Amino acid sequence: MSRKHLGSSIDDFLKDEGIFEEAQAEAVKEVIAWQLAEAMREKKISKNKMAALLKTSRTQVDRLLDPKNDITLSILQRAAAIVGRRLTIELR
Repeated sequence: MSRKHLGSSIDDFLKDEGIFEEAQAEAVKEVIAWQLAEAMREKKISKNKMAALLKTSRTQVDRLLDPKNDITLSILQRAAAIVGRRLTIELR
């Protein structure tokens, strides 16, 4: 058994495997989808109501809450505003 990664961080492992950026992007999408769903629950906003407030379809709201889908920043910003949140993005 190889001990190449023994004691290294998960970030180091993912970088060595060449999938760090992809894994990080997936994690960010998972967190945003979860945070939005939680905020909707707190505000008692159903998917149908969110669709009406966003002036879009229920299917689009389903896509918004599914981290496997790519969505635009503008719809994320609008959805965040509806649930009383603000979307922030930064480059590091």
